[in-house]
Amino acid sequence: MTDIPRPQAEPRRGWRKLLLALIAFILVPASPLRSFLPVDETMMLFVPAMAACALVGWWAGGRMFSALLWVGLAVLIAAQDVAATGVYANMIRGWSLLLAGAFGVAAILGPNRPFFPKAMMAVALSLGVGLLMAMLGPGGFSGTADSISAEFARRNAEAVAAIGKATEQWPELAQKVPDFTGTADQMLSGFSRAGQMMFPALLALESLAALALAWATYHRLSRQRIGESLSPLREFRFNDQLVWGLIIGLIILVVPGLAIVRGIGANLVLFFGALYAMRGLGVLAWFMSPATFATSLVAGFVLVLVPVVNYVAILGFMTLGVTALGLGVGDTWADWRHRARSTLS
Repeated sequence: MTDIPRPQAEPRRGWRKLLLALIAFILVPASPLRSFLPVDETMMLFVPAMAACALVGWWAGGRMFSALLWVGLAVLIAAQDVAATGVYANMIRGWSLLLAGAFGVAAILGPNRPFFPKAMMAVALSLGVGLLMAMLGPGGFSGTADSISAEFARRNAEAVAAIGKATEQWPELAQKVPDFTGTADQMLSGFSRAGQMMFPALLALESLAALALAWATYHRLSRQRIGESLSPLREFRFNDQLVWGLIIGLIILVVPGLAIVRGIGANLVLFFGALYAMRGLGVLAWFMSPATFATSLVAGFVLVLVPVVNYVAILGFMTLGVTALGLGVGDTWADWRHRARSTLS
């Protein structure tokens, strides 16, 4: 009786691009985008997601030590005293654990499914449970909204105080830019208002990014596969039916009679628009050389962290985002990469 050959683990991929993505995931929320993003301490999302992957790997026959290590780190991250106010900090802790648990269940129940459907299922389930808890919790939706507003106000106050200290250390800056602190305060307040309105979509996007990075990191560290590794960005695509999420959001924003749910429409447009922008970046990556594309993105992220220049970099990223969105939505019908293959063949 012959032994059934065990499936071989796929070769490990390099760390360079993943490390750059991890650095960006950690540092970008520390930029002026801190006044816009729901989670500025992104390790709160990444470490529990890694713990979920490690637990699923242990369930599939992997090492118990790795699972215990990441679970321990997740407990330490969840138990630490973070800078955010108590209610908001607890809300983010609860979200990170709920997201990791939902993703772990999705990975166990659908081991042969690709990463993206499992991640979308986990985010959707977490959003549903989160909305239910917000509705039934103390203060209801209004109490949750007040906690979010207080957190963003705290961040703005810290940023304005830091800018005030900078102008004291460099008086020439205050002379060249009169009322620099007041202008920055107005800009940060605008970011905060947008962040509060788009909070669900931004939280879902940050969560997807954390799950993707955790999934890729796990498959670099462990030989026990728990599913297919992430495909390169140039191959990123998803079910074309998701375009209806974008279309419904646009309809809600355009039709005057639906103004009462305009916030829902804006969140749908942002969430699905970001997904299609990523798909558009995949199309760009397909037609550009990998070195040129990666260098351009890294240079842009570096400039985001440079004072004053970061606003120009953000504007450049916004322009790139609009272009990528158009390519991504068009790819639903045109399938640019398939056409390129057909032409080459």
